Amino acid sequence: MTLVESKGLVLVGEDERSIADLERLYLAEAGFGVHVERDGAAVLAAVERLRPVAIVLDVGLPGRDGLEVCRALRAGGDWTPVVFVTARDEEVDRVLGLELGGDDYLTKPFSPRELVARVRGLLRRAALPSSPGPVAVGEVQLDPQQRTVLAGGRRVELTATEFDLLAKLMGEPGRVFSREQLLASVWGHADYGAGRTVDVHVAQLRAKLGDASPIRTLRGVGYAAGGG
Repeated sequence: MTLVESKGLVLVGEDERSIADLERLYLAEAGFGVHVERDGAAVLAAVERLRPVAIVLDVGLPGRDGLEVCRALRAGGDWTPVVFVTARDEEVDRVLGLELGGDDYLTKPFSPRELVARVRGLLRRAALPSSPGPVAVGEVQLDPQQRTVLAGGRRVELTATEFDLLAKLMGEPGRVFSREQLLASVWGHADYGAGRTVDVHVAQLRAKLGDASPIRTLRGVGYAAGGG
């Protein structure tokens, strides 16, 4: 088995050739296969054709921009992990990307090694069970082996990061986790200025789980599943 076969293909959507070449170089050195597209429509077609393990997506793609591409993927039931990269550093852009189903976010200029680390982290979490067996808190049941979630008996589709965040909270019912603890354990990095990232994903989980959501907010402290 080759390194590319063992790591899988990463699809890069980036219209700036120099950045795309740098991303390709570092991802390939890390053992990934890499395919680059330079506009949104081509990215969507490539996802359908190539079935990548992860997508690195520039927000400012020509045609259908990265946000539109991610919206289309999630609406179509594709939950491939998405890492947004963008020159936009406004919080509203970061939040919008996460609300549309993005799993992580890097602002240009960024370290290509950091990009590789983020992609690896997403894939590592997706490959490993979050706990030894199924867990339940209230009306929500989570199976880490099958990576499935039921809320009130209804199947709920989650992104990779939404699932990992819910699994972390439900794995220790009643325990309160700070935003910093969740960033470190779920996202795998300690970007303490990105606490809003956790808030957005919690809001998305609550919206998807509906009235069955077991997630509690402790203002000024963090989040817990159940125990309240």
